[in-house]
Amino acid sequence: MMKKILFSTFILFSTIGWAAAQGPAADVNKVVNADKDFDKLIERKGIKDGFLAVADPEGIVFKPNVVNIIEFYNNIDKQAGNLKQHANFGRISANGDLAFTAGPYVYQNGTDDTDKVFGDYVSIWRAEGENGLKLLINLGIQHPEPEQDPISDFKNPDSVRQVAVSKDPFAGKKIILATDNVFNHSLSISTMASYKEFLSPEGRYYFPGFEPMTGQDKVMKFIDNEAISITAQTTNGGRSTSNDLAYTYGKARIKKGDIVSNYNYVRIWEQDAGHKWDIVLEIFSAVENE
Repeated sequence: MMKKILFSTFILFSTIGWAAAQGPAADVNKVVNADKDFDKLIERKGIKDGFLAVADPEGIVFKPNVVNIIEFYNNIDKQAGNLKQHANFGRISANGDLAFTAGPYVYQNGTDDTDKVFGDYVSIWRAEGENGLKLLINLGIQHPEPEQDPISDFKNPDSVRQVAVSKDPFAGKKIILATDNVFNHSLSISTMASYKEFLSPEGRYYFPGFEPMTGQDKVMKFIDNEAISITAQTTNGGRSTSNDLAYTYGKARIKKGDIVSNYNYVRIWEQDAGHKWDIVLEIFSAVENE
């Protein structure tokens, strides 16, 4: 009996010690500030050098196929024009190793207002040792000039979700890839039912030619009105060590009537209170428009 008490006491104090050693969960302002610094770098250094300054060594962009960020920008001439962007949506994992930002951008290659291109971007960030957050994935869409400013949504992670780094980091990745595959299989059966099951009630949806949509009801209404069906195939993904934030990306074919178009997609997943993975953000980028 005494051994059981001592063992229970050890477990209790070990757990308390772990929590105390970890301190508070990561602050979402960490990634918001990284996004702001990125925008300042682009303004000061230009688009090419701005991206190279923040790129994760394994980071990717879609041009239109997946290509390493550093490889792509090292192989192009200085990119003309000015790019301004600011985040209005973001999250960071409890352990602070994975995060994302999203928001509107304006690209202008000239001095006339008619030269402006409007759109929204999604950036996924990953912690790289003492170098802070680095840009892992960047993807954007174009749409008409916004009629109103979207509502900002930044939330800090739950400190309860902060856990020790897994001894098997590949296990978490396998789970999120399997989840993405299940969603893709579900899409081939019923697009509407799939979003009803997998999309977060506050999820955001980014589709070329349209301003971002927020909320499951609005997204499903859009899909129904556009009468589109989606088939998709997972390429890759990753998950935070605190198991509360993840991402996947792949290729999709979207059919509307007799027209079938090819897209890249990126999804960001977040666990709900019941430990179910929900899509908190999905963005499609038309391959033909790249």
